Amino acid sequence: MRMPLVLLFAAAAGHAQSFEFWPGAQYEAAIPAAEKVLGYKIGDRVAPPADLVRYFEALAAAAPARIKVFDYAKSWENRRLIYAVVGSEANLRRIDGIKAAQLRLADPRKTSPEEARKLMAGLPAIISLSYGVHGNEISSPDAAMQTAYHLLASRNDKVVQDILSNVLVLIDPIQNPDGRNRFVYNFEANEGLEPDPNPAAAERAEPWPGGRANHYLFDMNRDWFAMTQPETRGRVRYLNEWLPLVYVDLHEMGTDSSYFFTPGSLPYNPNLTQDQIDQMKWFGQNNAKWFDQFGFTYFTREVFDEFYPGYGASWPWFYGAMGMTFENASVRGLVARRSDDSLYTFRESVRKHFAASIATCETAHIHRERLLSNFYKYQQTAIEEGQRDAIKEYILPYAGDTSAVDKLGHLLASHGIEVKRATAAFKNSGKEYPAGSYVISLAQPRKRFVRTLIDPETPLKADFIKEQERRRKKRLPDEIYDVTAWSLPMNYNVESAAAAEVSSGSFEPVKPNTEPAPGGVSGKAEVAYLVPWGTQAAARFLTAALRADLKILTANKPFKQTGRLFPSGSLILMVKHNPASIHETVAKLAAASGAHVVPTNTSWVDDGIDFGSNNVSTLRKPAIAMLWDSPVSSLSAGQTRFVLERQYGYPVTVLRAPALATADLNRFHVLIFPDSGSASGYGSAISPAAQDRIKAWVRAGGVVIGVGSAMTFLSSPPMGLLAVRQEGSAREAAPRPADTSKPPAAAPAASPAPGGASAPAGGAPPPGKILANQEDFDKAIVPDNQLPDPVQGVLARAKVDPEHWITAGLPPSVYVLVSGRNIFSPVKQDRGVNAVVFEGPEKLLAGGYIWEENRKQLAYKPVVVVQNEGRGVAVGFTVDPNFRAYMDGLNVLFLNSVFRYPYAGRGAGASHTERE
Repeated sequence: MRMPLVLLFAAAAGHAQSFEFWPGAQYEAAIPAAEKVLGYKIGDRVAPPADLVRYFEALAAAAPARIKVFDYAKSWENRRLIYAVVGSEANLRRIDGIKAAQLRLADPRKTSPEEARKLMAGLPAIISLSYGVHGNEISSPDAAMQTAYHLLASRNDKVVQDILSNVLVLIDPIQNPDGRNRFVYNFEANEGLEPDPNPAAAERAEPWPGGRANHYLFDMNRDWFAMTQPETRGRVRYLNEWLPLVYVDLHEMGTDSSYFFTPGSLPYNPNLTQDQIDQMKWFGQNNAKWFDQFGFTYFTREVFDEFYPGYGASWPWFYGAMGMTFENASVRGLVARRSDDSLYTFRESVRKHFAASIATCETAHIHRERLLSNFYKYQQTAIEEGQRDAIKEYILPYAGDTSAVDKLGHLLASHGIEVKRATAAFKNSGKEYPAGSYVISLAQPRKRFVRTLIDPETPLKADFIKEQERRRKKRLPDEIYDVTAWSLPMNYNVESAAAAEVSSGSFEPVKPNTEPAPGGVSGKAEVAYLVPWGTQAAARFLTAALRADLKILTANKPFKQTGRLFPSGSLILMVKHNPASIHETVAKLAAASGAHVVPTNTSWVDDGIDFGSNNVSTLRKPAIAMLWDSPVSSLSAGQTRFVLERQYGYPVTVLRAPALATADLNRFHVLIFPDSGSASGYGSAISPAAQDRIKAWVRAGGVVIGVGSAMTFLSSPPMGLLAVRQEGSAREAAPRPADTSKPPAAAPAASPAPGGASAPAGGAPPPGKILANQEDFDKAIVPDNQLPDPVQGVLARAKVDPEHWITAGLPPSVYVLVSGRNIFSPVKQDRGVNAVVFEGPEKLLAGGYIWEENRKQLAYKPVVVVQNEGRGVAVGFTVDPNFRAYMDGLNVLFLNSVFRYPYAGRGAGASHTERE
């Protein structure tokens, strides 16, 4: 092994050989330091994920009475995710009892105040320290190793002794091993003779997609309420087992920054309690004490807010805990040169996260009794509020996309929310709800989480909004960190009813971490199997049936049979057009997909189109390609691929932009351009020759789909596949002065200006304008040409054209997530169809905060544009239908664009045989 590279820049580290993470600390030789296990000291290298796991296993082998390691999940790339529990021997011996007591404390309906006081007297404060959710934020996982070592190996350290006696510390050393592995690979592949501090050095400048995200390129610090990723689901499961009183998520930020810890910045989620807000100061002040002692600078109450419930540090708030984000200046390697020309080392960055970790443990020890008391009080007051508030329950009626209703009900239960499912029809407030509906009582410990996830609106405070409008007026960036709307029923496009009464009837509890009941077939068909379209389950059935090579018809108009309505898009599987095994195959696919398949013994329909109508099309098994790598937005690409591959089980071929110039496009039926994040991205990355090849492929029968800014590329003059234009801002500016570029023929020569100054070069100055008031001034300084101000994420209503193939199975309206500044003009009737369009200005906003100009300008603008081109078609989504893979209510719409084009497979330069 080569000499540790850190020795080559010892001066920058303050003489690495004498470096101390905790000055004066003495350690037991029986507890192995990292160097003995891994061959290098903490801070000398960026530890790969496997080394992190190996070191924690070594600590557990050396001190089995004081640390235990548990597996909680595996990543997409099959890497282990672990957490360690560190504490005194006495506390480790009674782990199961501590967990059980904590769960009893979390439910005052089962635990009286007197019983709670007895429990609290003997309980340690459980805290959870979680490191490395963003794989390229590299200092925190190494700090996790140093934290565990310090707690286990310290000798005669009163701070550590107090922590171990009164605190049980859960350490999750690497939340995103796949992303970290990607970073480490790039770093090590580009290392040279010595660490390079230059910001542009290849070892520090990551190629696309970088190490931040997981395998499917998800930002897992936005995934907590959606729980789409296995890493997140595993964490939620074990946190619900322990319910730690304190949860810290340790991150990194820019190299020139210092360190951030709580209190967090405004806005705060209105469902936080005053006790929780007050507790932030306890931890901030103790962190500050140690940072002052070590000479570290820091900041609080800026940038990192407490509003969006999908952060790792937000989720614990809603079971009554403390959630905190710590942000450290990043090195992104072993050494970085800051803008003031100073050097900042990886080892120094590790030390800051380590110090904050120990300080947090100490704070939990100091405030153990109050943390436990406030935790119990949180549950009490939540139940009391739920009993007192006007809304007593939320009901999810079993209607519309029932598979989405099922998924949402089970998701809520997996969060630890109490959910009941009706086993028979019932009434509430005079309205009848069918069996299968879900009921969520507000009189429960997770009441505030229910309100946060289901309320149509989580309001921002008026003074915060006023400040953002003031900043916008001065063209200052707003202070809204993430989306401002996320109501899960809207995301899923299912109904939720706020009930003022408590429902009575027959109900069964929904168990956490379980799947909805499987689908099925209600008999053996003689003529055909029918699958009503418009649900996630039907879409899963379709993709599985295509992969099973079944022959599938789709009705492009609705029909009725035996009194049942089958909407447009419904699937028809003719028994005699398929193999003899179709009965067994359909039963298996129905059970796995959740679809309810209807057998029919006749092709006769009561109303609507017949099975042999020209309005019935054969669905082909499409080969799907998608753009990947620069200039594609990694988030958009990852979530699009994830929806197709993991939520609907259909493979995607990913292509890099240069491949479009050489790849045989005739092998594909569908080509998806995810959002690129910039208007010029694709235009500059795809050569003119490749653009011509794409256009020819579409005209021959291909389906091209553009998302977000990809619409700018598809509508650009060289491509011309979508006859729309991206709009500039409708924000009112002052009227332009008259055109003076062509002065009158007899214009006199310019005279010297007063004071001897000459008139402006190129002719006479523009005519003067009197600004009579502040409003005139405000209009005068608005730029002549600008894009709309970016929106930070709102839910908007859009209306659906029911007669188009791309909207088959959809309800009359859908909710969409609007983020950014993309607003496009509608396509003209002679060029295409605006298949989904934003509602008018008064109905448009469903949730969140939107600038007034954007609200007015978005009204009646397209969400989905479809334009035929030769035998093919171009589809444009002005918003991303797969945003964070939690806009489930748009799944059918997106899948229609991929699978339902009536003419898919009829050309694109290849025969059916070649393309099937």
